[in-house]
Amino acid sequence: MPVIDLNCDLGESFGAYKMGLDEEVLPYVTSANIACGFHGGDPVVMEQTVALCKKYGVRAGAHPGFPDLAGFGRRNMSLSPGEVKAGVMYQIGALSAFCKGAGVRLCHVKPHGALYNMAAKDYELAKAICQAIKEVDDSLVLLALSNSEMLRAAKDMGLSAASEVFADRAYERDGSLVSRNRKGSMIEDEALAVNRVIRMAKEGAVEAIDGSVVSIEADSVCVHGDGVKALEFVKKIRKGLLEAGIEVKGF
Repeated sequence: MPVIDLNCDLGESFGAYKMGLDEEVLPYVTSANIACGFHGGDPVVMEQTVALCKKYGVRAGAHPGFPDLAGFGRRNMSLSPGEVKAGVMYQIGALSAFCKGAGVRLCHVKPHGALYNMAAKDYELAKAICQAIKEVDDSLVLLALSNSEMLRAAKDMGLSAASEVFADRAYERDGSLVSRNRKGSMIEDEALAVNRVIRMAKEGAVEAIDGSVVSIEADSVCVHGDGVKALEFVKKIRKGLLEAGIEVKGF
C-alpha cells in the first residue's frame, strides 16, 4: 500500500495579524511546519502551535525562512551561505526551546518560501541549510522539494531527508515550482488537486504547466492552510488519498 505524509505550513500569525486555520487544519494532517519568527510567527504563536501539535498528535517541524516579515519570506534575498546557515540555526533553536518545554519532539526542518525555492536550485545555499540542521541536531529530517539540490546536499552530508510534493502548486518541466507571479501557478480546482496528489503518490509523476510529465518522489504532500477554503481542501485531499488506498502517515 502506498504511504504518504500530509504536511501543512502553520503558526504564521504574528502580533495582531492572524493567518491560517491552524487548529481546524491540524486534525487532518500528519506533520506541521511551524514558522520560527523570521517570515511569520512570534514567540506566543510558536508556543501555541507546538501545544496544538501535541494535542492532535501531529509531528512538529521547523519552518525557517528569510528575515522578511513584510514580504512574508517570499522575496529573494542576497544572503551568503554563512548568513543563511546562521539564520536557520537561530530559527531551529528557537522552536526547539518551545518543543522541549512542551515535551514534544522536533522531527524535521522545511525551509520556507524564497529560501526554499532558491536552495532547491542553489547547491551552496542547500548545503548551508543542511549544515545548520546537522549542527543543531543531526537526527532532524530535511523536508525538501523532490529532485532538488537540497535533497542532493542532504545525501552528500549524510542527513536524512524526505521528498516533498505540492497539492496546490503548478510545476515547471524541470520539477521546480511555477512562480506565484505567473498565471496558473496555483491549482484552484480541488478535484484536480486531489487527482494530482493521488497520481504523485501512486505513479511518482505529475503533469507540468506545459503538459509534459515530470517524475517525482512523494514522501510528503504539502497543503496550504491559509486560504478561505483551506479546511475543505485538506479534508478532501485526505479523504481522496484514503479512498484511493493510500495510507496517510508521517514520513
